[in-house]
Amino acid sequence: MASSTSSDLKLELITTGEKSGTWGTITNTNLQILEQAASGYLSLAVGGADVALSLANHATANGKNLYFKLTGTLTANRTVTMPDSAERVFIVEDATARSSSNYTLTVKTVSGTGLALPVGSTTVLYSDGTNITGKLQTKGYYTPTTTYTTVNGDQVLIDTSGGGIGTAITINLPASPAIGNEVTFIDSGNNLASNNLTIGRNSSNINGSGSDLVVSANASAFTLVYVNATRGWVYKDKI
Repeated sequence: MASSTSSDLKLELITTGEKSGTWGTITNTNLQILEQAASGYLSLAVGGADVALSLANHATANGKNLYFKLTGTLTANRTVTMPDSAERVFIVEDATARSSSNYTLTVKTVSGTGLALPVGSTTVLYSDGTNITGKLQTKGYYTPTTTYTTVNGDQVLIDTSGGGIGTAITINLPASPAIGNEVTFIDSGNNLASNNLTIGRNSSNINGSGSDLVVSANASAFTLVYVNATRGWVYKDKI
């Protein structure tokens, strides 16, 4: 009987009595794959193109690493894809520059759903073989210079002072939020009384109202959390 393949890391599983004279090579390759999964680090440029990770059978492959550092300046919305059918736990650090176009960066499986990464975040991701979800996230900070649509976990620094964009700005909440999604807003320029921040509701209510939220108090710093369709986004802490 020929060798078989493990479902997640695609190790070669040798059948008793098979592969005479090649056990050492196969075993060493399997150990290298396990080493990748336990401590492997990969810096991965994603600025210029989407990346499809590999879980090749019986070989080391880029998708088998534990830690991925995504780099580069995004020139479009980018997707990093993990193959279907394999259960994987891995860590992704967003070290990309999104540019003034505010491009998105998503990690997903080929056929299922995934996670749009908050700018500058580091996230533990889990693939159940169909979809990817994120846990245990260290958030980053982002200072947009034009209208920006946030993703869950974003921490947005708003600078409408002369040292920043020097004008009012609109920042949109995520579309189709899930209960517990959060976005934080911080007036880093201490100038919202002069140049306001408009938080676009993006079809969800804010504090039970079907209106955008205008923030006009200097030094505002608060988090909105999505609680349900009726209340929508509410203050986790007050302005």
